[in-house]
Parts: sequence; structure tokens; C-alpha cells
Amino acid sequence: MDVVAGLSDEEITREAVKIVEAAKERGVILRILGAIAIRLHSRGYEEFHKQLGRLGDAEKSFTDIDLIGYSSQHGDIRKLMEKELSFYISRQFLLMHGKDRLIYYHPQNLYHVDIFFDKLAFSHDVPFGKKGKGRLELDYPTITVTDLLLEKLQIHEINEKDIKDIIVLLKAHELGHSDEDQVNLDYLAQLLGDDWGFWKDATDNLKKTLAFAEKYREASLISGEDYRDIEEKVEKILEVLESCPKSKRWRKGEKQAAKKKKYWRDVEELYR
Repeated sequence: MDVVAGLSDEEITREAVKIVEAAKERGVILRILGAIAIRLHSRGYEEFHKQLGRLGDAEKSFTDIDLIGYSSQHGDIRKLMEKELSFYISRQFLLMHGKDRLIYYHPQNLYHVDIFFDKLAFSHDVPFGKKGKGRLELDYPTITVTDLLLEKLQIHEINEKDIKDIIVLLKAHELGHSDEDQVNLDYLAQLLGDDWGFWKDATDNLKKTLAFAEKYREASLISGEDYRDIEEKVEKILEVLESCPKSKRWRKGEKQAAKKKKYWRDVEELYR
């Protein structure tokens, strides 16, 4: 179903926050994913994001809203979206995919809302756990900086708009050892040290990010100072991922890949 264009980045960002706030008022946990979340979590770097021209148009970067919740609140989320906020959903999609994912359309068809549950299962899994002890409670109204980075690093065939998102995210945040408004190196090491395939795509994507950052510096889209900041952070994350403890599962994945076994999922564009 085609969505009517028209909302600015600021307007669609406000819409995303409004949905999450409405959920909070009803005891429902929803968090914002993707580029909108990166914009929200990178206050003060809006112009930097726009300057990179995420979709080739510096004035508009966002086309829809991505959210995640817990499967234990599936019914409450449907009630919120359908009964209280008057969004509508394709019954066919609901029958085929509704257990794992919901796609809602704005009452005036201004945008659509993707809602995922418990994890992002794309090229690799980005897990969020269960309500009460999961990662969604660690931040608001978005997922954590670390999970935003993982959301991008898991993409097997990463494209330039996602690399631009990574650059903005790294520029706007420091590296550290907690989920308090920083990239949690310990969690990255824990998750990726247990999954060779995810580790492989993440490290490859970080190297690609550095290469694109250099290209943007040469094109004067970012300054030399910005490039050095990105370079230092990427190299630090790569150092952590190279040296972190690797599990038996990681070693098994490495051996399987050496036998040319596929280590990622193919993801249709709809699921990107």
C-alpha cells in the first residue's frame, strides 16, 4: 500500500515519540528504532545528519516509523494501535506475519509503522529479551545507543544510508562500558563474541564505515576533525572485537564459514 508523502523529518519524528508516549501512559513498552531513533539520540547533530544526505535529499531522511515491543504485550499493542490510535493493518499481513511483526498505516495514510517483538531478526539477531529484564527498559523513547549500532552492523549487504547512520551515531556518542548514553563495548564484545557470523558482518561494516568516512572527508561533507573522531572510535571497537573472548559457538561458526557455509540470512527489502 502506497503511503502519501508530505511529513517533514521533524513531523514524523514527533509522531514516533507521540506513539511511544501514548504506549507509556497505558503501561505498554514501545521503543523507536532506526534512523529516527538515531536522530533523537543524537541531539545537536541534526545538521551533521542532514549534511550527509541520508536518502540523497538533505531536507527529508525519514519515510516511516520503526518500533519494537515485547511479545508478552502483543495484545495490548494491538489495542493501542487499532482501538485507541485508529491505525489500520492489512488482515492478510496479520494472518501471515502478525505473531512476529505488525505493520500499521496512519489513519490518513501519512506513513506506516513497523512494530517488531523481542528481537530484530534480519541478517543476524539483535535480541532484547523479555519484559521486566530486557534491554528495552534501558532507554527511552528509543532503544540504547549500543542496540542502535548493532541494528546497523548486523546488515550483511549494508548500503550507504545505513553507513551514514553509523557515522552520525558514532560522532554523537562516546565509547564506554555501560548503556548510559554511550556505546557499551562490553555488551558488544559479549554478544558478538558468541556469534561469528554477526561478528564477521559487524567488523566488515565498521571497516566500510571508515572507508566511506574518508570519502566524505575528501568530498568536504565532514571535516578532518570529524573524520579523526570516527576513525578513533571505529578502530577502538574493532580492537575490542578482535581481542574479546570467543565462545565455542563462535569458533563453530568460524569453522562452518571456512567450509563456505552461509552465515547470514537473506532479508527481503520489506524487512530491511
